[in-house]
Amino acid sequence: MKKISRRSFLDKSILSAVALGTFPATGIAGNPQSPKKEKLPVFAETDICVLGGSCTGVFAAVRAARLGARVCIVEKQNAFGGVATNAFVNVWHSLLDTEYKLQIIAGMTTEMIDRLEKRKAVHKAEKNESIGFRFNSEELKIELDEVILEAGVKPFFHTLFSEPLLDNSGKLTGVIVDNKSGRGIIKAKYFIDATGDGDLCFRLGLPSYTHPLLQPPTTCAHLEKFDRNEIDKLLKEHRNEFDIPEGFVWGGNLPASETFMLAGTRVFGADCAVADDLTRAEIEGRRQVRAIMDMFRKYGKNPDVLLNGLPSSIGIRETRHIKCLYQVTDDDALYGKRFDDAIANGSYRLDIHHQEKPGLTFRYLDGTEKYISPGKPTQSGRWRPATSENPTFYQVPLRSIIPGKYDNLMLAGRMLDASSISFSGIRVMVNMNQLGEAAGVTSYLALNQNIPVAGVNSKTVRETLKKGGSIII
Repeated sequence: MKKISRRSFLDKSILSAVALGTFPATGIAGNPQSPKKEKLPVFAETDICVLGGSCTGVFAAVRAARLGARVCIVEKQNAFGGVATNAFVNVWHSLLDTEYKLQIIAGMTTEMIDRLEKRKAVHKAEKNESIGFRFNSEELKIELDEVILEAGVKPFFHTLFSEPLLDNSGKLTGVIVDNKSGRGIIKAKYFIDATGDGDLCFRLGLPSYTHPLLQPPTTCAHLEKFDRNEIDKLLKEHRNEFDIPEGFVWGGNLPASETFMLAGTRVFGADCAVADDLTRAEIEGRRQVRAIMDMFRKYGKNPDVLLNGLPSSIGIRETRHIKCLYQVTDDDALYGKRFDDAIANGSYRLDIHHQEKPGLTFRYLDGTEKYISPGKPTQSGRWRPATSENPTFYQVPLRSIIPGKYDNLMLAGRMLDASSISFSGIRVMVNMNQLGEAAGVTSYLALNQNIPVAGVNSKTVRETLKKGGSIII
């Protein structure tokens, strides 16, 4: 494994502020009239460039770097982790199958859990369909910094991806980014789009789609002196007074802390891949947090409840999806289809966050389903007849994260090609973590063999993932 000292990292960071060269900013996708004589500094030249620093993006970058690639990672905020850190969603789901008998997830997810355990920053839940692990998001930020530096990955914080860069033959050769040093180019041989919204793929003009009923985003909050047992009753009786939408409420205390992480808001009708919708969602989400606080202060048993933390970004469940070589269908997930090129396993129930009505519908692999809405009786039923045997996990194939048009591009994250119901389970972080690792390994193998990512043998990908600690079934 390549390692880099903090002193060396700081020295390299200072040097990287000086342009390494210039490259004509011509052939920008979607902007054929861009000035051909304009020249931009080259911020970095590397083997693999990862756009997006969620855990998905970090795991992609680290897995590729550990195999020997030169890798950089671009993150628009000031820390890695995405929804797990910047949005306060401090829960990873079970790493076991639905019967809690077979471990189906390992790799860098278990590596990070082990690292957090050493700092007493994670709590494990036993046989819980809603929670596998609850962690301290702030500690996770630092651990992700550490794992990036240990692998020798070059990080770019506070850096916004702007446009893709193509050469005269139409090959993707770089990305244009903006940061405190100005506008510049990162050149690479291969690219991984881990932006969540598929920004690189979308700006390259690749086919994309959004589901008619997008799962709504949620603004989480850190609270003190908060009574979880009161909220359902208070919402049922007083939500209208405070204009709090009907939705779904969950949360829990941070490990070894009295701070409560509450996920109790819903912003309906927002497509957060659209700038105006994202702005509205951020403001409305914070308004709903305050409304919940006001409701507790007026009607709750403890009027001294305190708001002590808001996330730096709203928790986005779903925006656009990118068309890839294969779309994971609803039946693929519901019936636990096995794939020869499977690179991820998941057991989280399919949770359908409705836009047209409050609450959630949970669909389970054993054929049962539940409709749950705060303050109302749970409605139980079946989405299929009972059978003697049921699948205990589902899988995600490698093909569902390879767009295909650009030989040196793949994606990792919630923009994968998946139908609406299958996505409702696949989207959770322990599954997305595995997609990141697979993207990093596949990109490295393509680089090493000098072939398109679509040409990499999926058997080799699976074998390499397994050697790196992943569970391959």
